Amino acid sequence: MIKPGDVSDIKEKLVKLNRVAKVTKGGRTFSFSALVVVGDGKGLVGHGLGKARDVSESIKKAVDDAKKSLVKIPLINGTIPHEGKGKYGAGKVILRPASDGTGVIAGGAMRAVLEIAGVQNVLAKSQGSPNPHNVVKATIDALTKMRSPDQIARERGINMKKLFEG
Repeated sequence: MIKPGDVSDIKEKLVKLNRVAKVTKGGRTFSFSALVVVGDGKGLVGHGLGKARDVSESIKKAVDDAKKSLVKIPLINGTIPHEGKGKYGAGKVILRPASDGTGVIAGGAMRAVLEIAGVQNVLAKSQGSPNPHNVVKATIDALTKMRSPDQIARERGINMKKLFEG
């Protein structure tokens, strides 16, 4: 986990804003629920949920929550190091690295997460539930499972040259 004070140039993206109503004897009371992803565009990403009576207040709360859940993901030349799958609830995602110039081929909530994380070329597919909360969490799950080549070499106790030989 990254500490919230460590990063200065954080960007934020609103994924979903939901208006909910509570019925009382005086009528309906409306409040807002905001799902936000934040990142620095260099491999740092997090998500957060905020609820308040006011739209701007709910977004602010969501951003504060997202900054507490920042994770670092490995990026190689603007794409992910290898294919990966992520799951959260009924939301499932598949991520595949793509060659330079492909762009972010992903839909909805996945696109927001991948763009804010700094992934420029990726092929992605969302399966199962289209619920933005689950898709965002499944995408971040897939990204946190990614390992860079030097991490794999360290885990195996070999040098980088030997890793690529066989």
